[in-house]
Amino acid sequence: MSLAREKLKFARRIVIKVGTSTLAHGESGKLNLYRIEHLIREIADLRNAGKEIIFVTSGAIAAGIGKMNLKSKPETIPENQALAAIGQGVLMHIYEKFFAEYGLTMGQILLTKDNATDEHARENCKNSLMAILRMGAIPVINENDAVAVDEIKIGDNDNLSAIVAVMVNAEVLIILTDIDGLYDGNPKVDSNAKLIREVEKISEEVEQMAGGAGTKLGTGGMFTKIQAAKLTTRNKIPTVIVSGREIGNLRKVLSGEEIGTIFNS
Repeated sequence: MSLAREKLKFARRIVIKVGTSTLAHGESGKLNLYRIEHLIREIADLRNAGKEIIFVTSGAIAAGIGKMNLKSKPETIPENQALAAIGQGVLMHIYEKFFAEYGLTMGQILLTKDNATDEHARENCKNSLMAILRMGAIPVINENDAVAVDEIKIGDNDNLSAIVAVMVNAEVLIILTDIDGLYDGNPKVDSNAKLIREVEKISEEVEQMAGGAGTKLGTGGMFTKIQAAKLTTRNKIPTVIVSGREIGNLRKVLSGEEIGTIFNS
């Protein structure tokens, strides 16, 4: 076990980001309740173990697609904003229900770029997050897609999770996605592509390994995850990219197991 993996055992303040591809069924686009329930159970168990958890979630638009029985993500901004508004309530209701089953309380926070770039807004956001943690609740964070346009969008929840991790001085950022980690090629088309277990420095070569957008429901591919890791590691926060489709991976990462890709700080 590497030293970087060993240190994960002692991480107390953890930011967990989950992507749409983990939360939704690929074919129907509707929420995968089985996977969500097991994810919340893992988070609840980490909270019971004394960890502070900040949960950054995608999936509002996907939840809206499912609620409105659409077959695909629409192309216009107003339609996607409407679906985000519809889906956000659906998603939070599901989270609140599952957290409550384990005796936990969540608090929702919706952010835009202003919260990250304006010093006063960023400080207010940090104070709110820290207050939620002190109360023993779990902050659940998403970008405010219902009103955000390009001028005020952070752009994707990978970078949002990195911004939040830096904001709260997290000890690790874990990004749950639909792939096992960073490969030296595209594993979907190259059977010889190898998983890179550890990245000491995010070089130009590492950036070139990242592809484009992931699924038709999501917005972020591996490239945005590398961008997020660049921000966190510059701020001495290790980052792990790991599959969110396998139940138990959160526990495995925080036990130091050699899964996913860790970017050293």
